[in-house]
Amino acid sequence: MRALLVVNPAATTTSARTLDVIGHALANDLKLEVATTEHRGHARMLARRAVEEGTADLVIALGGDGTVNEVVNGLLSHGPDVAALPRLAVVPGGSTNVFARALGLPNDAVEATGALLSALAAGSERTIGLGHAGGTPGSEDAEVPGRWFTFCAGLGFDAGVIGRVERERERGKRSTHALYMRQVLSHFVQDPRRSHGTITLTRPGRAPIEELVVSIVCNTAPWTYLGNKPVYAVPGTSFDTALDVLALSKLSSAAVTRYGTQLLRSTPERGPHGKHVASLHDVSEFTLHSQVPLPFQLDGDHLGLRTSVDFTGVPHALRVIV
Repeated sequence: MRALLVVNPAATTTSARTLDVIGHALANDLKLEVATTEHRGHARMLARRAVEEGTADLVIALGGDGTVNEVVNGLLSHGPDVAALPRLAVVPGGSTNVFARALGLPNDAVEATGALLSALAAGSERTIGLGHAGGTPGSEDAEVPGRWFTFCAGLGFDAGVIGRVERERERGKRSTHALYMRQVLSHFVQDPRRSHGTITLTRPGRAPIEELVVSIVCNTAPWTYLGNKPVYAVPGTSFDTALDVLALSKLSSAAVTRYGTQLLRSTPERGPHGKHVASLHDVSEFTLHSQVPLPFQLDGDHLGLRTSVDFTGVPHALRVIV
């Protein structure tokens, strides 16, 4: 099998020695080409080229969730075609690795490589649904290119936190869970819109949900991890259904304490709930629109400010080795 291994050399938890071990292990069983990313967006370019030139039956992303997202968007540059596109495989190398862990892969890169080789030998794969986010026609974001996501997206508070974390990392800070928690608290204190939401969720045939402060879109569960603790935003979220949404219309100190505790105690069967919670399951199409530009993120990658985003849940979008 022809395989392209896309390596992010800046992956948080993967050393040069580990990369060497993984590369040799994969090369024993595959006709392997290794490509190292050099800048943001490079992984997407490499995966797209593999599709357009027909040089790979399998594309392996070695890195964190951002690397995986780029590879997925490269593979789907011309849209989903399960029969024709190369399969995707993931070797986790980031600090959280939500997508890989949601697939049931070990969080250790070497162990995950062993699991990948076993799955290839057994012919084990699954077809998963993905989320797609694009600019809303007629809005000021109408011309923003659409982008695929594997596990989550967000407009508003959570994206603002991710933007803060990225700025701290650019200043040399390590990506740790403590860093995320500090930025959650800082953003909560400084966010002027947390007490009066500007986001409206609309979907065909239903009444709009207005004045939202938080809007988290999930394509699978868990939504994220705190260390080894999985966090579930909406019960029943799965790669086999459309998209789920957790939205909050209030973010006071009391609400943060209440819903934060519920998230920490969440299970696959029970997520946050209460007067100011809107929880939607298996929604194929909807729009998030804000009265003012707000931070936007996909798969933990901050993409700037947006006012209106169309979301679509696309079933059977990609084959993944598991």
